[in-house]
Amino acid sequence: MNSDSNWAQAVQHMQETFGAGLQQAMGAFGGVTPAGATKVPPGLPPVDLSMFSQQQLTFDAAQLQQIQQSYLADASALWSQTMQAGGAAQAVPDKRFSAEAWNDNPVAKFSAASYLLNARALMGMAEAVEGDAKTKARVRFAVEQWMAASSPSNFLGLNAEAQKKAIDTKGESIARGIANLLHDLKQGHVSMTDESLFEVGKNVATTEGSVVFENEFFQLLEYKPLTAKVYEKPFLLVPPCINKFYILDLQPENSLIRYAVSQGHRTFVISWRNPDESMSGKTWDDYIEHAAIKAISLVQEITGAETVNMLGFCVGGTILATALAVLAAEGEKPAASVTLLTSLLDFTDTGILDIFIDESSVSKRESEMGQGGLLKGQELASTFSFLRPNDLVWNYVVGNYLKGETPPPFDLLYWNSDSTNLPGPFYAWYLRNTYFENNLIQPDKTTVCGQKVDLRKIDAPVYIYGSREDHIVPIGGAYASTQQLLGKKRFVMGASGHIAGVINPPSKNKRSYWTNDKLPANKFPAMQTDWLKSATEHPGSWWTDWSNWLKSHAGKQIAAPKTYGSRQYKAIEAAPGRYVKAKA
Repeated sequence: MNSDSNWAQAVQHMQETFGAGLQQAMGAFGGVTPAGATKVPPGLPPVDLSMFSQQQLTFDAAQLQQIQQSYLADASALWSQTMQAGGAAQAVPDKRFSAEAWNDNPVAKFSAASYLLNARALMGMAEAVEGDAKTKARVRFAVEQWMAASSPSNFLGLNAEAQKKAIDTKGESIARGIANLLHDLKQGHVSMTDESLFEVGKNVATTEGSVVFENEFFQLLEYKPLTAKVYEKPFLLVPPCINKFYILDLQPENSLIRYAVSQGHRTFVISWRNPDESMSGKTWDDYIEHAAIKAISLVQEITGAETVNMLGFCVGGTILATALAVLAAEGEKPAASVTLLTSLLDFTDTGILDIFIDESSVSKRESEMGQGGLLKGQELASTFSFLRPNDLVWNYVVGNYLKGETPPPFDLLYWNSDSTNLPGPFYAWYLRNTYFENNLIQPDKTTVCGQKVDLRKIDAPVYIYGSREDHIVPIGGAYASTQQLLGKKRFVMGASGHIAGVINPPSKNKRSYWTNDKLPANKFPAMQTDWLKSATEHPGSWWTDWSNWLKSHAGKQIAAPKTYGSRQYKAIEAAPGRYVKAKA
């Protein structure tokens, strides 16, 4: 048999092997329905992966040949290392297998090294798939999920570290692991931290304040001044409604809310109601009119200020910008300034989330809940966790259940586990008009609250922040807002991810941020070249840069109010209020 025939057979074998592996990946990811739609992490639309059958997948032959050659060479080297000196193979360069027990156990070390070798080959084959960018991204994601789930570290029979701990503790770690598993099954999610150590209003969300208004959508919180004088223009924060507001008020040392108050801003925050069945029919228009716009008018009434400094975080930024566009269409311009933190207005670059969005998936969600229903909070939480499965899922499976450990206290992860529901019609509208059709950036394409939405009518000064390693709002997506708003803009890039990059107080003196007054009219990845190449890096927190910017738009200082609210809007209850304590 000639070499060409051998190679053809090898290619066919690799294609068949990859096709079978991909089917297993999809099966592990939720299984394929008769219609060809596979389940995805709950909370996102189902993805049609029927295109990934081995009959339809095609590969780049040159890449496959290179993968085969590299695989055979690496496998041969691994076997030789294992056979030499009684199995003294090289240490495995992966934190999942970094414990001494893995290195001391030749069988475990070999299984880890073999797993990583196979993972590299499979990911290489995923890259060799021929197709459009979305097809390749979907294949990569399915394989990544499969490889994350199949790691030998996830199984007690293969995890040398967990086995050693079981021996050292005389089985106590196994007993604790079973207890942890039963506890997590009861609560409905994997514990990322010791949740028993936290209580909202007691040691998280503790900045002193009061609820001064409430309706079925939100409570408006006003915070007690920490300075004798405050700026005349108040400050309103609009957090994401898919999570609870206290990500901005975790503990005093890392609270953005407390920081704003300490800088002399009369601060108000929307605390979203956690929707129950009574809100299952609420729409995007409802949230804009009865929450965002209502909150803006309330702050104006309570303080007597004509204009307000405003901040939107993540989906809160999208909601805030939509509300301001609606008000602009009505001839009102209440914003003294706007801050957008890791927010999307232009949904061209949505990163990994794009693989879940197409016509069939969005239509399915619309048929399921477009007219009513709830998207459960835990489904959304699971979705975002599975975007980083090794760090946010399997790491805790191994620690909690195989090793019997209690995860350490971490306020941010406690907040991350405190999930919220979403009304189905709100969610269905959001999917179609933002992630799928990207309608908000098309002037007058979308009608909200009876008004045509045109983001260009928002001409207030705007501070736009994006996190460099953000996997939910990619840095290019955050930067794209600079091209949609006409007011004077400042764009700042911080280090780290979607949450850790934002919650980076100056007192910690951690990380860096980058500034550049020039805002070239392009998108990621060109933005990285054109903007970042001449950007200036600053050590520490971006909060100080933002604070100086915000003060320049806050007006003169006046005596701080001695009471909450106003004659019409009196204190209802102490912050953080009832709404934030409601569980999904």
